[in-house]
Amino acid sequence: MSTYHEQQKRNNTIRLRAILEECPYFLGEFFRAMANTASIKTRVVYAYDLKIFFTYISQHHKKLKGTALEDMQLDCLNEISADDIESFLEYLTYYQKPDPFCPEKMIDIQNDAVGKTRKLAAVRTMYQFFYKKQKISSNPAAIVDAPKIHKKQIIYLEPDEVANLLDLVENCNTDAMSHTQKAHIAHSQKRDLALISLFLGTGMRVSECVGIDLNDIDFRNNSVKVIRKGGNESILYFNEEVQQALLDYIAQREKQKNKAEQEQALFLSNRGTRITVRAVENIVKKYSRITSPSKKISPHKLRSTYATSLYQETGDIYLVADALGHSDINTTQKHYAAMGENRRRSAPNYIKLRKN
Repeated sequence: MSTYHEQQKRNNTIRLRAILEECPYFLGEFFRAMANTASIKTRVVYAYDLKIFFTYISQHHKKLKGTALEDMQLDCLNEISADDIESFLEYLTYYQKPDPFCPEKMIDIQNDAVGKTRKLAAVRTMYQFFYKKQKISSNPAAIVDAPKIHKKQIIYLEPDEVANLLDLVENCNTDAMSHTQKAHIAHSQKRDLALISLFLGTGMRVSECVGIDLNDIDFRNNSVKVIRKGGNESILYFNEEVQQALLDYIAQREKQKNKAEQEQALFLSNRGTRITVRAVENIVKKYSRITSPSKKISPHKLRSTYATSLYQETGDIYLVADALGHSDINTTQKHYAAMGENRRRSAPNYIKLRKN
């Protein structure tokens, strides 16, 4: 594992410990067991969500109201009912909390069905763990229904939009840009073209992209090694167009004056350090809002563009799932079921019962 990913793991470990220091002590046992089955990133998210849950309990539960989180005992789980958990989900729709940078100021927090479902999953997993170990008498979270998540239309770029996007990055020829913007883009266009081409040509996640090191690229096989969600390594393959964009950028990268000599990251910021997720998101937004202003395009939407194109060309949902790194085929199917339905609708057009 590269130094970057090791550093990310260390940072998340420190973050997890800091969150748990503010949570009920018995969660330590839960998270130690969870370390065997979940990545550190997942554990941080669960810890954050459970802290919100117990904060709500300490502020609104009839019997536990006023109890500090660090003073809560494991038996308190027996005092929490399914109704309490459902009330918690309703509370998540909108609530306020102190601004961490200005405690006197309150900030608004909102959760949609996806956010509520994620937090319910954390509560369910925690209850299931302690109930299975026979440390609590009931499991009320098991009978709480998750909010209904409405399917969202997949946003992706059409082939002509992909071509326009790549042309813009490569040539910077648009009246929508000022001379200053064109000059700034010209300085980084080889990097941006390589970056966007890699998204469109492999369907990788933005977190995977920023973690790539130079030695992860193999031009003999036109492949790149990435660290998937969960910490597993995977090899993704790219075509000759992506290869050329990468070679052009790497040649320029070697001449970058402010590049830190020890920096092994493939994609560098203008300061010569490893590019960040936020910077990549801004790069994609900067170009796409010119070529596709009616669509909010992000790195994830470029991933959807790749997946949509691959499915339309092959009709192989298993290939798409493998390419995207989905561990569960159902995750892929629920996104591309509508396209599968369209393919089935067109099937009769290929069958002739009587030939003229």
